[in-house]
Amino acid sequence: MSFADVGEVVHQPGQARVFEHGWQSWSPTGAYRLGETPPRPADDNIQILCYRPETPVPAGVFQGEGLLAIDPGGGAPLELWSAPSPVEVPSIRAREEGGRLIVSANGPVRHLTGESLETWAAGMAEGYAPRMFPAVPPMWCTWYGYWGKVTEDDVLDNLRLSERNRLGADMFLVDDGYEAEIGDWLEPRPGFGSLRKVAEALGEAGRRTGVWTAPFLVGHRSRIFREHPDWLVGGAHAGRMWDQDLAVLDVTHPDAAAHLVEVFRTFAAYGITHFKLDFIYAGALAGSRHEDLGPIAAYRRGLELIREGTGPDATLHGCGAPMLPSIGLVDIMRVSPDIAPTLHPKSGDISQPSQLGARLTGAAREFLHARWWVNDPDCIILRPEVEARQEWAAHIEATGGLRGSSDPIAALDDWGLETTRRLMIPTTTEPSRPLRPLLATEPS
Repeated sequence: MSFADVGEVVHQPGQARVFEHGWQSWSPTGAYRLGETPPRPADDNIQILCYRPETPVPAGVFQGEGLLAIDPGGGAPLELWSAPSPVEVPSIRAREEGGRLIVSANGPVRHLTGESLETWAAGMAEGYAPRMFPAVPPMWCTWYGYWGKVTEDDVLDNLRLSERNRLGADMFLVDDGYEAEIGDWLEPRPGFGSLRKVAEALGEAGRRTGVWTAPFLVGHRSRIFREHPDWLVGGAHAGRMWDQDLAVLDVTHPDAAAHLVEVFRTFAAYGITHFKLDFIYAGALAGSRHEDLGPIAAYRRGLELIREGTGPDATLHGCGAPMLPSIGLVDIMRVSPDIAPTLHPKSGDISQPSQLGARLTGAAREFLHARWWVNDPDCIILRPEVEARQEWAAHIEATGGLRGSSDPIAALDDWGLETTRRLMIPTTTEPSRPLRPLLATEPS
């Protein structure tokens, strides 16, 4: 849909700020003064992977996905333009013209005056998300220590070290690297070992098992891509990662849907109870589907199919996920780009892995915790080579969200081990306030 003007705001020179809410987990989110240039994608592939692919932002324009908020300055009330619901999410823009900010949108919006971001979030969740979120115990994750070369032995070694060092990890998450290919989730990578045996060993130790998938992606090297081209969304390109192009699984195709359910039913039969669902922006990409279903509706159906396979008591953990369309369908949500051992992203684009991007966007979305889901600010990594590790520890400590260590425990020095032990606590159950004032009208 084309953009149409929906309102305007008179602002105080030098005082106004605009809050852009990003499309998905990795999309930068924050408040910016007029004249500032908010974060934008470094290249076309990142536009697909980390922003909203179909609505690139023109120069000199602010843009939020489902939410744009304006603080006019001078003590004037906050002005918000919002999606009408989580299932209909327009892009909302603001441009400056002669001392006014002209707001436009490419779909229906609600205009709210004087409402805080916390109140807005609570209202958006009404009828979709549960009213209460139980505390989630801390975990340990393979990704930031072992990357794509993780093995069964790595997981079990860190189980023993966690117990010996009293880290309190209740769940061990096997991240990317166990699978043969992107899309072939039940086929192990040669050299990994057995996911079933990992789950059995963790269960015997009284610990839960988690597994990573990118359930809506189909890599071009995968068996699924070769054997089932009819299971793919026509014309949908999910970007390029893992040195290959990525297609999208069509969850509206009956056979593809049955396959998706069976993958997660099989994992559940192993004893796995925590499911990290990554790169799931792909499920909301436009394209030709077997059933005439819009992208957001297809995305939500895909999450419902996964829930069918895992069972109602499993934990669904979104990442790289469209934010508003996920309300009520995931229990935990990554609210920032990936952390990295480096402070700054290599490309300069803070949607890419870095401590700076994870801190900025994570802080800007802290107000979603225990309103839409349990926030995931990303993992605790504190081994000596991690840049600005004290600042990252302080950020994690200030959040109410998921605590998860992802260092090889043997690599931690005394400070890293003691700080990790202190941070490994359950999530808070009370809704969070912003870590810092995002807009002048919010309480400090």
